[in-house]
Amino acid sequence: MATVTPETRGPLRTEPIETVDWHTGGEPFRIVPQAPPALTRAGLTVAERRTAAMASDEVQWTRALLCGEPRGHADMYGAFLVPPDDDGAHLGALFWHKDGFSTACGHGTIALGAWAVASGLVPASADGTTDVVIDVPSGRVTASVRTVGGRVADVTFINVPGYVHARGVEVATSRGTVAVDIAFGGAMYAVLPAERFGLGVRPEDIPLLIAAGREIRDALNAAGAAEHPEDPRLSGVYGTVFTEEAGPPAHRSDGTRRLHHRNVTVFADGEVDRSPCGSGTAARVALLAGAGELRPGDELLHESVVGSVFHARIARPTTAHGLPAVVPAVTGTAYATGTCRFTVDPDDTLLPGFVLR
Repeated sequence: MATVTPETRGPLRTEPIETVDWHTGGEPFRIVPQAPPALTRAGLTVAERRTAAMASDEVQWTRALLCGEPRGHADMYGAFLVPPDDDGAHLGALFWHKDGFSTACGHGTIALGAWAVASGLVPASADGTTDVVIDVPSGRVTASVRTVGGRVADVTFINVPGYVHARGVEVATSRGTVAVDIAFGGAMYAVLPAERFGLGVRPEDIPLLIAAGREIRDALNAAGAAEHPEDPRLSGVYGTVFTEEAGPPAHRSDGTRRLHHRNVTVFADGEVDRSPCGSGTAARVALLAGAGELRPGDELLHESVVGSVFHARIARPTTAHGLPAVVPAVTGTAYATGTCRFTVDPDDTLLPGFVLR
């Protein structure tokens, strides 16, 4: 547990903080429409706002307040809404978790698209598809929101290009040496079958998967195995995706195939994604496409550890940093779970909160 002392309590933000809470495939997403002032000044890109957030005591304190207990938990996730890079996007988003600020978030993008349409921030017809354009630290992404009868039916997350960074990288762990692949899906992910540890994508194996995911991430980052070719802010393994096949590929009448895989993503310092992980799914699409297992027109049915599902495909082939790449499209659903008005008592000795797993 992180210990709170008078020295670490940080700058008190005593005014109430309003949030709108959603979930995508079971993974929480806490939207903070009014970001701390340090994140809203003019002239910065969203990537630069992420750097500013990491350097700001006020922003870090607010993140810890909203993410840690008793207002959140070790696996909480959310975002501050910030100005976009330019008028080409509807909004900007800075994603956060208990350990800091991530470069990408697919499940969050899906929730933001649904929220933007449901709240009326982005006007949409009762029946049709509306694009919500969002600037995030890894680039500009799109949430294509499909409405039926005035309600959001689903959202397709169109990501930045994903590509294979490395294959067959050997990692020494306490359970033996394993080979992992590394791919970029807005963040760098290490990907391997769970069976290489004698485990499965199932709730009872989560504690062991967390431990293995931490070991893999830490070892790869210590070795500098996931350096971004152009932007060091996007370097480093963010998560470990443990996979398993749920069945053989299904061949469809038009000659395409549907793959059915399960996964659980352990990201940051041991957080577990309840959804199939949007940016992790994007990295998985890049790996499968690079191996010829997922072709244009094929579908990846990607199932999470709690049984929720994303439908993923190749939107189009492309290149990134001189490498073969694909633009992934990931479809899922998001639902509102509540609105919150968090308050701060300046006499509270546990401010801004703590994390207890």
